[in-house]
Amino acid sequence: MTRLIVFAFFLLSFSVKAQISRNNQSFNNDETALAIQYYRDGDYEKAAVLLEKILVNPNNQGYFDVYFNTLIKLNRYEVAEKLVKKILKQNPGDDAYPIALGKLYQEKGDVGAANKIFNEIIAKLPKDEFKIRNLANNFYRFENYDLAVQTFKQGRKLLGDDQLFAPELLNIYRFKKDKPMLMQEYLDILKSIPQLLPQAESTLAMIFEDKNDYQVFQTAILRKIQKEPDAEVYIKLLTWNYIQQQEFDMALRQLIAFDKRTKADGATLFNAVYTFVDNGAYETAIKAYEYLLTKGKESQYYLPAKIEMLSTKYNLQTSGKYTAAELAALAKDYQVLLEENGKNRNTLFAIKKLANLQAYYLNQPGNAEKSLEEALQLPGMNSTEIGQLKLDLGDVYILTNQPWEAFLVYEQVSKQFEGQPIGNEARFRSAKLSFYQGNFEYSNSQCQVLKAATSQLIANDALNLSLLISDNIQTPIDSNALKMYADAEMLLFRNLPVQAVKKLDSIAIAYPQNGLADAILMSKAKIFIKSGDFIKATEMLKKVADGFKDGIWTDDALFTLGDLYEKKLNDMEQAKHYFQKLVTDYPGSMFSAEARKRFRNLRGDGV
Repeated sequence: MTRLIVFAFFLLSFSVKAQISRNNQSFNNDETALAIQYYRDGDYEKAAVLLEKILVNPNNQGYFDVYFNTLIKLNRYEVAEKLVKKILKQNPGDDAYPIALGKLYQEKGDVGAANKIFNEIIAKLPKDEFKIRNLANNFYRFENYDLAVQTFKQGRKLLGDDQLFAPELLNIYRFKKDKPMLMQEYLDILKSIPQLLPQAESTLAMIFEDKNDYQVFQTAILRKIQKEPDAEVYIKLLTWNYIQQQEFDMALRQLIAFDKRTKADGATLFNAVYTFVDNGAYETAIKAYEYLLTKGKESQYYLPAKIEMLSTKYNLQTSGKYTAAELAALAKDYQVLLEENGKNRNTLFAIKKLANLQAYYLNQPGNAEKSLEEALQLPGMNSTEIGQLKLDLGDVYILTNQPWEAFLVYEQVSKQFEGQPIGNEARFRSAKLSFYQGNFEYSNSQCQVLKAATSQLIANDALNLSLLISDNIQTPIDSNALKMYADAEMLLFRNLPVQAVKKLDSIAIAYPQNGLADAILMSKAKIFIKSGDFIKATEMLKKVADGFKDGIWTDDALFTLGDLYEKKLNDMEQAKHYFQKLVTDYPGSMFSAEARKRFRNLRGDGV
């Protein structure tokens, strides 16, 4: 994509640097650098003295913009006018200098003289794409953004192509935060350049300020759909617009209407449902899958839709807002799927989901254990799939009070996949099991090994657990408090959040001077996140971030805050704040790189 838009000073800096390398060091480099530094610091008087000497050499015209702007800042209009006219005579074919002269007249208040120059330049615009782009660039260079737009639009007419210069115009509108023109430009070009849709969504999300902006855009999109009802990209854009307003059912209604109108195979709808799921709109996603199932078993999306619907129901009903009857019905759905399609490698996902429901939600760990043991005998599975099944079975062994069997399974997988992600995961689960049992020294020794793991997440979790143990076994009282915390973590593992919270709250009562306050807050935050209470979760996380700036969990808390505000609470300013704080205050954190990427994306960089 052509990148017209660059901030003036960066453009000037580039010009200066390039000129220094071309003119055989015609002026002392130290003094040129000093002149630029004076300009940056706003010390224009000193900058002007040095820049005037530099511009004596005609080869140093790369410094013109800096000197010109310096003179404007100092209100030395006559000196600036002489400078421009002098260089204009030396470069009669360069549009930049007439535009600079017009800019000077604007600064002096002589708008008529400025407009006369600008209109004459645009009137002479040739049918040459490069020259049109160069002229617009020069207008932007001297902050005449509207004239840059006018130049591009005139260029479109001259060349007879309404799609030309779209990237440049989009960048100008975005820089000016001209919402109406930005919306219109995207609507005009998306049909011919549908790959710009992600950029459109990201850019508009950054400049839209409230629901009214989305509603205005919604009206414009609907008008476009009326004219071009079969253009899929506009349906996708309208769906995104509804989702931004949390109007998921309206988005689904449009997608179904489009599918019916175009007699499509359901592909657009099937691919869009993931967006509902990502936004936690599980009920809407289930409705979408139910619609896809009405297409019949002959449809290529029938079985995928059925599978994804079960997965969505699983996410919905295990998010903390479920009843025993709903979970039992979901388990029955998985059983029906297995009966219809058999137990094999292709239905392994259903076996594992059903076992998870039985183990952690339906109080049937024995059934889960049997299912997973039988699954290990299925033919055609690769070693990694078998290893992951064994890890799941090890977890269930803990629930069925067979910790030694769990330990043996973890050790077996750890040795078989030494140094690999699944092997590191097995070792960490073994360390956690030892932690639950109060065997802190062995748990810590396992974590020490894992701190060098190639998987950053495992290494970070191991480091945190190691530090937690090391910091809280210095005295018998510390160890007793840590044992209570381990008991609470075990309750969480068993999916007993209410009991876990009670145990966490009791630690401060039994041991008022314990050093586990930030760990307790983090555990509570995870409980609230799982149950969908994101406001309470942020309260816990903020206490960690604000009250334990040198704590084990602070960077985790900051990243989780940013993630919640971005993905769950739809507060992009707060998300940016916490991502930026993490990058600034904890640059060595394993979350720093991802936080920096998320911050830049929210800020609109690279759009």
